[in-house]
Amino acid sequence: MFAQDRDPHPLYGLVLGGGRSERMRSDKASLNYHGKPQSEHCLELLRAHCSQSFLSCRRDQADQPGFAGHPQIHDTFLEMGPLGGILSALRAHRQAAFLVVACDLPFLDAAILAALAAARDPEKTVTAFAGPQAGLPEPLCAIYESSAYPRALELLGQGISCPRKVILNSPSRILQAPDLRSLLNANDPETYRNALKALSH
Repeated sequence: MFAQDRDPHPLYGLVLGGGRSERMRSDKASLNYHGKPQSEHCLELLRAHCSQSFLSCRRDQADQPGFAGHPQIHDTFLEMGPLGGILSALRAHRQAAFLVVACDLPFLDAAILAALAAARDPEKTVTAFAGPQAGLPEPLCAIYESSAYPRALELLGQGISCPRKVILNSPSRILQAPDLRSLLNANDPETYRNALKALSH
């Protein structure tokens, strides 16, 4: 049993896989970087730190490869991109915090998730890393506390639907990443091939 199971705000895991993958032209959740679908690889990494872990997806994806057979939270905030998946999870489990990762991070590893989980600050709205993009917070490898739900809804009412802007406009703890490569994403066939090549070495 996780000690946090007795926590009033336990840490759950969420793999964001509900995107359309239009640039990749193939479902990113089912891509194979580590001998298995990336969605499954991410779930396995999260289970070391989270008492429950879920795939975030649209209801019509539930039985597709990379999703079928895994615990899921279906989008209830539709056509909103990553923030819709995050809000759907926070709505489904109102007392939980979520360690959120995107399924398009081929270099995501155990070390960076351990660093994130160890640095979690439940008094903040979000705990996140300064990412590779000009040091801006990386919203898709981050911990969203239960307080992120009302705050994100408030910002949504102001027209803010970008998870990074939610972090920038909320009380957040921003960390230095132990390895920025872990936060690099792969969104198109070329970056997918380059990631496979790098991982093979």
